[in-house]
Amino acid sequence: MRNPDAINFEPKSHYTRREFVMTTLATGFAAAVQPVAASTQITTDAKGLAAGEVKIATKDGQMPAYRAMPEGGKNLPTVLVVQEIFGVHEHIKDICRRLAKAGYLAIAPELYARQGDVSKLSDIKDVLAIVGKVPDAQVMADLDAAAAWAAKNGGNAAKLAVTGFCWGGRITWLYAAHNPGVKAGVAWYGRVVGQGSDMTPRHPIDLVKDINAPVLGLYGGADAGIPTDTVEKMQKALKDAGKKSEIRIYPDTPHGFLADYRPSYRKEAADDGWKRLLDWFRKHGVA
Repeated sequence: MRNPDAINFEPKSHYTRREFVMTTLATGFAAAVQPVAASTQITTDAKGLAAGEVKIATKDGQMPAYRAMPEGGKNLPTVLVVQEIFGVHEHIKDICRRLAKAGYLAIAPELYARQGDVSKLSDIKDVLAIVGKVPDAQVMADLDAAAAWAAKNGGNAAKLAVTGFCWGGRITWLYAAHNPGVKAGVAWYGRVVGQGSDMTPRHPIDLVKDINAPVLGLYGGADAGIPTDTVEKMQKALKDAGKKSEIRIYPDTPHGFLADYRPSYRKEAADDGWKRLLDWFRKHGVA
């Protein structure tokens, strides 16, 4: 049954349900991010974890997802992990394992699965062409499905959080406005303002008053794609609306500073941001 309190992200012309193009997850790292910076890459093992691909039932088929959790865990706090623009590739899987090591059931659904597999595309323009076909309404419904799957497979529906990166950072803000069951969110360098379209009718700045859960925003002060003044505008809007959300801006720090496999990685900001994420979830009852 549709949640009557959920924010409606349906575009003016409802998106057409379609079959899944991707039936399994990509392996390794996305082609568009090669070569991987092995010297800074963090690799989290699966020892003591139940980790791997699962299938999530949606209204129009089985969506692939990556799940990691403490082996044998029950009634676990749950984190929905929302992919970078590059899809659910090895970095996002590793994020899930890091969260599982901290005691969470972490699940990352492949949210482009109907539109295409971006993992094999080396040109960012081709990646953007696929991502531009993914409607917010579809994403919200798929995250709802992932949360429902987690609640039936070891997770605690009363302790639900969401975190996302880049493309997923924006989605984190949106999902905190969409699902009143979310207890906390952490948005990593996701844009907060933008022009509305059929696929993306509203942006975080448009939904401030509707945000249900406290969201921590983590942003780089030298992000070439997300001007600091837009982040500060969001910061002010949250304060004016009396929201408990907070934004942290790291000076002289680029976009993608948690992405340890890319040159954008900044260890100091990444370590601080990860600590803040864990503290934020604990503070708001997701632990």
